[in-house]
Amino acid sequence: MVCPSLCTQRTFLDAQKAVIEDFAMNKNKKEREFYSLDVGDSTFTVLKRYQNLRPIGSGAQGIVCSAYDQNLERNVAIKKLSRPFQNQTHAKRAYRELVLMKCVNHKNIIGLLNVFTPQKSLEEFQDVYLVMELMDANLCQVIQMELDHERLSYLLYQTLCGIKHLHAAGIIHRDLKPSNIVVKSDCTLKILDFGLARTAATGLLMTPYVVTRYYRAPEVILGMGYQANVDIWSVGCILAEMVRHKILFPGRDYIDQWNKVIEQLGTPTQDFLMKLNQSVRTYVENRPRYAGYSFEKLFPDVLFPADSDHNKLKGTVRCVA
Repeated sequence: MVCPSLCTQRTFLDAQKAVIEDFAMNKNKKEREFYSLDVGDSTFTVLKRYQNLRPIGSGAQGIVCSAYDQNLERNVAIKKLSRPFQNQTHAKRAYRELVLMKCVNHKNIIGLLNVFTPQKSLEEFQDVYLVMELMDANLCQVIQMELDHERLSYLLYQTLCGIKHLHAAGIIHRDLKPSNIVVKSDCTLKILDFGLARTAATGLLMTPYVVTRYYRAPEVILGMGYQANVDIWSVGCILAEMVRHKILFPGRDYIDQWNKVIEQLGTPTQDFLMKLNQSVRTYVENRPRYAGYSFEKLFPDVLFPADSDHNKLKGTVRCVA
């Protein structure tokens, strides 16, 4: 009997070769030389062309290091996928991220420069490394800064351009959050991390276990069917956080998340409630009714920069809201 894990690895390896065969194996012997380096609790085994590795971040999908690419003569980011073959779910996410990064080409989407594995055979195949453009910071850090109207609007514009490109290609990101949006010092912005992205196929069953809790749309929280508009809700939550310098809906769990939404935005209409399944609708209808806060209370004038036309910025926030 063939090990299920081996089958998953074989599928991923075959797909990897088909999608990025120009990356996976280089005919130059020198290009296949590797060296190992401990980075935190993980060991990176990378091509010798990548030097000066330094950890810059980590998450559920893996650990990221900065490095200098001697071939391209530029700094890059190297992401080691965390145990991509431990189960089918992880393998699908790894494959999905690889395919989308290879196929999507847009100035506001992070670019894939290389991908490799140090293992030489299918039986040994365990590690996948993605080499990407290196940016200066993620939006979590930028949110803490005092941004004027021009910079905030430009960051929002680029985010929407990237999302529009994904949606035009039939792709829903499904995990938009500040840590998945990166920027450079010149204010250019790129979206990354496509491990949870899906195609927006009609009738496709979408799982509710997506999007970091604070940025989940009501359709996701309540287990409804959803489409690409869930990404726009996430963008709105991120913009609100940039203006307020704090999370808009900081729920402790998915029930508390829903309560935070209706307390601030108000109880939804009866038309919306009728779209819910019976058990969820009963719960929502039995919650206290809230009128919601006015826009002026959610976003008072004091939040907007004094050195810019705050009416313009308020108009930007209103449009996304």
